[in-house]
Amino acid sequence: MIVIDACGAGALPDAGRYGDEGTNTLAHVAALAGGLELPVLQRLGLGNVMPIEGVAPVERPVVHGRLAPLGSGKDSTAGHWELMGIPAPVLPVYLDGFPAELIGEFAQLTGRGVICNARAEGLGAIAAFGEEHMRTGDLIVYTSQDSVFQVAAHTSVVSEEELYDYCRIARRMLDVGRVIARPFDGDPGAFRRTSGRHDFAIAPPARSYLDELCEDGMEVHAVGKVADIFLERGITRVHPGHDNRTALDSVGRLMDDAGRGLVFANLVDTDQVHGHRKDVAGFAAALAEIDTAVGEWLERMGPGDLLCICADHGCDPAHPGTDHTREYSPLLATFAGQDGRRVDAAMACVGASALRWISGHDADLPGEPFTPALVSSG
Repeated sequence: MIVIDACGAGALPDAGRYGDEGTNTLAHVAALAGGLELPVLQRLGLGNVMPIEGVAPVERPVVHGRLAPLGSGKDSTAGHWELMGIPAPVLPVYLDGFPAELIGEFAQLTGRGVICNARAEGLGAIAAFGEEHMRTGDLIVYTSQDSVFQVAAHTSVVSEEELYDYCRIARRMLDVGRVIARPFDGDPGAFRRTSGRHDFAIAPPARSYLDELCEDGMEVHAVGKVADIFLERGITRVHPGHDNRTALDSVGRLMDDAGRGLVFANLVDTDQVHGHRKDVAGFAAALAEIDTAVGEWLERMGPGDLLCICADHGCDPAHPGTDHTREYSPLLATFAGQDGRRVDAAMACVGASALRWISGHDADLPGEPFTPALVSSG
């Protein structure tokens, strides 16, 4: 199961409540890039999901469609929970930064001052406040339209372990969806994030399909930030995936080594590197890299393998601002016996389908499976 982060497929009916009317990440990336070249995803039927410049529909697509959340939100926590059968609850957001009393308490508990404290794009916040941070030792704190408290610090000023400790303090103070550590290094004018990002999430509020798989004795391999989002609940093994190249390599290895179970991978670059920066060329290039990897996976798939490609939310480069956008997830799923039908359903159908395919039974959770039962074991 491959989640292409922020690769939304059109505004949800309630997108207006979030200020996201008319958004469509995939279509707008394609239009602004002058068309996408994704031969493998096109062959699977990406162009059948909706019109995408450069990606034509095909006569025989795999199972395809658009998926909607049952709950609220438009970030990775909400999206990944929804895919695994947990409708996302309403979580607090701080569009104008965090209250002075909260920031004061955080500063007192960490022994460090706070700068920025505003809604900001992460790399932009580091560029704007990085030199001041290095001079004073104050922590760069910022947020977005999502329920997040992000803390950035240069590794020469604050070690990654120390930054994690500060984020644990914030986690105990706040009921936001995620507290995110954002270590960076480099010189002024050339700051860059390290691979040490860590998400301190709240616990999933309900049982998920990951829990069901684990109770069935199946391995659940989390690649990238997936394990953090679920607090490793329902996860048996964690694999590196701080960027797309690392995550794609992890998935490739797991195709041979995972055994019977689920590989649940997040491909983050389309979000944190390109989406928030409105880097259309980079977004298109990342999709092309994924397209190549999918082609390699398809050649290695056996009759017991299910491959599902989807997203968690959008990050439309044509939309004002740098925040996520409230969008459908595209769906492409291929497996033995698939009939190419269109599936427009809840995001939870992905977790439901994985459980039925791997374990051969259903669970009393949201989502209708699009896979048959007992195919992989039979």
